[in-house]
Amino acid sequence: MEAEKEKIPPLPPIIDQLKEYAETRFKLLKYETIEGGTSILASVLTDAITAISMVLAFIFASFTLAYFLSDVLNSFWEGFGCVALIYLIIAIVIKLNKERIEKPLVNLFIQKIFKK
Repeated sequence: MEAEKEKIPPLPPIIDQLKEYAETRFKLLKYETIEGGTSILASVLTDAITAISMVLAFIFASFTLAYFLSDVLNSFWEGFGCVALIYLIIAIVIKLNKERIEKPLVNLFIQKIFKK
């Protein structure tokens, strides 16, 4: 009967394997977190650079349009006033359609955050 007791493997190797498994899972979780964080950071950075470039292009296009209209209308204030009026109309349209514009944007941001 004592021979049967000696055949049962001791528990410490199993405990060591469980510790090693837990450490491996922790490392994997850490690496997945780092990957997720860096991909979000890279995405935000590229989106910010794109947004800044688009804003600058928009500003210079606005000045170009204003100077063109000033030349056509032979008056600086009329050219720049027309561009200001265009922006006022755009702002009013956006304000009136705020709810229809917000929902797709919120969905887009959520998809971007949880993208794998």
